[in-house]
Amino acid sequence: MSLRDKLTDAERILWSRLKGRQLGGWQFRTQHPISPYIVDFAVVKLKLAIELDGATHSTAEERANDERRRTSLEGHGWSVLRFWNAEVYNNLEGVLASIEARLPPRA
Repeated sequence: MSLRDKLTDAERILWSRLKGRQLGGWQFRTQHPISPYIVDFAVVKLKLAIELDGATHSTAEERANDERRRTSLEGHGWSVLRFWNAEVYNNLEGVLASIEARLPPRA
């Protein structure tokens, strides 16, 4: 079973709107490795990583881990967008608009 088969419900919902170049014509990848991490979604050509966080990310320890991860990814030239799972469930269009705002127009 691949990581793609183990997407959370929120990841599956967002992926249904990102796959197939539906957003701005950009190719998104899911469960993309950026050593030593695996990010939920990525636009490799733009070095844009998108992470979805569930309730486990609300602890102080997990927030510190997320900050170290973000700092490491940004140190390698990646931009990181984070959203709560609840945002995907309750405001999917707003999440998509936030992502699209970070995408340059395709020529």
